[in-house]
Amino acid sequence: MILVTGGAGFIGSNLHAALQADGQDTVIADWLGSDGKWRNLRHHPPGRVIAPEALDDFLESAPALEAIVHLGAISETTATDGDLVWQSNVTLSQKLWSWAARHGVRFIYASSAATYGDGTAGFDDVFSSPALQKLLPLNLYGWSKHAFDLWVARQVESGAPTPPAWAGVKFFNVYGPNEYHKGKMISVVKVKHDELLAGGPIKLFRSDRPGLADGAQARDFIYIDDVVAALRFMLTAPALTGLYNLGTGIARTYADLGAAVCAANGQAPRIEFIDMPQTLRGQYQSFTQAPMARLRAAGFNHAFKTLEQGIDAYITSYLTQPDPYR
Repeated sequence: MILVTGGAGFIGSNLHAALQADGQDTVIADWLGSDGKWRNLRHHPPGRVIAPEALDDFLESAPALEAIVHLGAISETTATDGDLVWQSNVTLSQKLWSWAARHGVRFIYASSAATYGDGTAGFDDVFSSPALQKLLPLNLYGWSKHAFDLWVARQVESGAPTPPAWAGVKFFNVYGPNEYHKGKMISVVKVKHDELLAGGPIKLFRSDRPGLADGAQARDFIYIDDVVAALRFMLTAPALTGLYNLGTGIARTYADLGAAVCAANGQAPRIEFIDMPQTLRGQYQSFTQAPMARLRAAGFNHAFKTLEQGIDAYITSYLTQPDPYR
């Protein structure tokens, strides 16, 4: 049995679908709410869904868990309630880590590429307190993920008990089906597809960096199927300890993304550049790229989809279908 927190969310529901297809027994900890998030589970109903506040009681029953995949979090980069974010993203993570350490259960948790801040300190997934302390996240969400990474590092360095195998996963820019409940945090691929669907051009921000062309801002975009492949690998990898980046290892520009969205919709590129909002200027990452050497060295040899392949799969198999859910 595998516990997936945040299992009704974007990454969690896709992972649950894959595990269920493998015949794996899963328990989902999440709130389904009233905004239709249940549709993420429509095609693969779980045997059990528990509310996050019931996790303590669930774990006290000493279930025979093989692993915990802890994806549940307040993930909005615009979150402002520091107390709520700390309780959700740090305190709960500490509880689950400690339980997994006591019971000898594999533990995989969601860190974030947001911990790298503006990228000036690099994107290397080195696991040590001195290396982590060089990072300066730009928002409350990234800081909370960074705080838990640092706590884990100090636990390990002090010789405190740890899970038998564990990984903190620094997700880069993930896109794909079942993200529709995410509101403002939905992927730019979906946003740009919707702009085309509404009859307009794709709108991209002008560059706010001298010497960087409009549309040349670049991100490491990764399709959800590749993320699920990596998580499934982590659930069985014999030697797994530390932080691991999860992107494709190749940065692609927003202009590339816009062209790929147009192509997947059977259209020639239609892109318009607009001014970047004042609130984002000076805080907008112009480049992210995940060094993938550590995960590759652990034995993950999966071939990632290109940006064009991933966008085409997303749009043709989901966004243009009557039922866009996995």
